[in-house]
Amino acid sequence: MTDKPAVLFVCVHNAGRSQMAAGWLRHFAGDRVEVRSAGSAPKDRINPVAVEAMAEVGIDITGQTPVILTPEASEASTVVVTMGCGDVCPYFPGQRHLDWELDDPAGQGIEPVRVIRDEIRDRVRVLVDELLPV
Repeated sequence: MTDKPAVLFVCVHNAGRSQMAAGWLRHFAGDRVEVRSAGSAPKDRINPVAVEAMAEVGIDITGQTPVILTPEASEASTVVVTMGCGDVCPYFPGQRHLDWELDDPAGQGIEPVRVIRDEIRDRVRVLVDELLPV
């Protein structure tokens, strides 16, 4: 058993928002937080515009693969952050649930995806400060 917090980011396709959030959390927290992401209806690959937007800030998410949300992944998480997937996430006692309303980067060009990326960055910074107080 570990005291390390575990965060699960969930969006529908696990190809954009949740992958960018996971990238930011790994960037800010390193190995001090266990990072997970999943989708209720995952795509076969990460959105290339999301990959490009993250690469612009020096974060490589090309090695990530969209995965299906499972009750086990949710149950093993301290914090579950949903991003536009509604109530598909199972709730377990002792978990913190956050719902971040964010535009979906699917089908959008780089400019709006940059805005989404930066909004996710700001929210993840707040989350890191809450999970890992100095």
